[in-house]
Amino acid sequence: MLGSLTLLLLCQLAGEIAVRLTGLPLPGPVVGMALLFLGLALRGEIPAPLTETAGALLRNLSLLFVPAGVGVMTHLALVEREWLPIGAALIGSALLTVAVTALVLQGMTRLLHKAGEAEE
Repeated sequence: MLGSLTLLLLCQLAGEIAVRLTGLPLPGPVVGMALLFLGLALRGEIPAPLTETAGALLRNLSLLFVPAGVGVMTHLALVEREWLPIGAALIGSALLTVAVTALVLQGMTRLLHKAGEAEE
C-alpha cells in the first residue's frame, strides 16, 4: 500500500511540476491523474496493490470532503452574500458536465459501432 500511495503522490507531484513549468490552465492533480492514466495504459494493466489502495481511498472518500465542508462553514457569510454566482456556477457546471458526457458517449458509441462494422 505504501508503494501505491507513493506512486499516486508522485504522479500528483509530477502534475504540479508540469503545470508550474508550462503554465497550463489546469490543476496539477488533474495533470497527474492524466500521467497516471497514460502510464497504466502503456503498462496494459493495473497492478493489484494499486487497485487495493485506490479501493481503500474510494471507500473512505467521504472523509476527504470534511475539510471542504469546514471551509464552507467558515466562510458561510461569504456564501450568503455571493449565493447567486455560486448557484449559477454550480448549475452551469452541472449542465456543461452532462452535455460533454453526452457528446463523449455519442462519439464513443459511433466509434465502437464503426469498429464493429470493420471487424465483420
